Amino acid sequence: MIAPGRFRHFLAIDWSGAVGPRQKGIALAIALADGGAPVLVDPGRGWSREDVLVILRDDLPADTLVGMDLGISLPFHDAGAFFPGWDRSPADARALWALIDEICADDEHLAATSFVRHPQAGRYYRHSQDHVGDRFHLPDAPTREGRFRVAEHAQRAQGVRPVSNFNLVGAAQVGKSSLTGMRLLHQLEGRVPVWPVDPLPPTGSAIVEIYTSLAALCAGGRKSATKIRTYEQLNEALAVLDTPPVAGAGPIDDHSSDALITAAWLRAVAHDAALWTPAGLTPEIAVTEGWTFGAR
Repeated sequence: MIAPGRFRHFLAIDWSGAVGPRQKGIALAIALADGGAPVLVDPGRGWSREDVLVILRDDLPADTLVGMDLGISLPFHDAGAFFPGWDRSPADARALWALIDEICADDEHLAATSFVRHPQAGRYYRHSQDHVGDRFHLPDAPTREGRFRVAEHAQRAQGVRPVSNFNLVGAAQVGKSSLTGMRLLHQLEGRVPVWPVDPLPPTGSAIVEIYTSLAALCAGGRKSATKIRTYEQLNEALAVLDTPPVAGAGPIDDHSSDALITAAWLRAVAHDAALWTPAGLTPEIAVTEGWTFGAR
């Protein structure tokens, strides 16, 4: 059972896999357990992935539930391996993070270019519409969209459309951001547990994977409108979560709105024991594929 006061802070991170030292696609928002509107955390110069690593490793407020908008692992359950047919395929999520970080050691800014260009790892990815790795599909289950984790099938049943983490094509892809995020998780060196790869400790901070479209949907969004692009839409969603409005009117970038609504959503639902014990989450899936918080 998760007590309502288990966490005191709720930090949502909209992540990015883009190349470069600072990322327009990274946004952080925090909500306090005591109430009030969520607040954007602005460093004044744009975020780097290294900045976020430092916060999580050294400057995280006590008892913070951190939601990161990325895939913390890759499909495993469908084939009994992340990379079937490759002798370096890791046995679990933490070994996967280590492999990615090792192969990408020379990539600056926690980028993961070397992994998707690796002569073996790259075979499992869709790189462009015309360049699809020969192992992107499972031989006995060739689907256009590629492979999915068990948690992503659960998300689809709830009305959102996650994209395979092996897909690197299109605005909705999260393949690159997931790989860069896994480098960050490895470099955290276990200082903050990552649920459910790690058990949720009775006290202290923890990191969970989030899908901001799922949070928006749970806050009253529609399947076709899980992106919030105005302050008015944002405050309507916050009201559904019994959260005070944020100041502003007119357009808001969707990275900021994603972080704000998800911080408020985490605060509203973190005490729900059912979200920590979804039906599809087995011990084997926990340590290999992980899970998306909020997927049932």
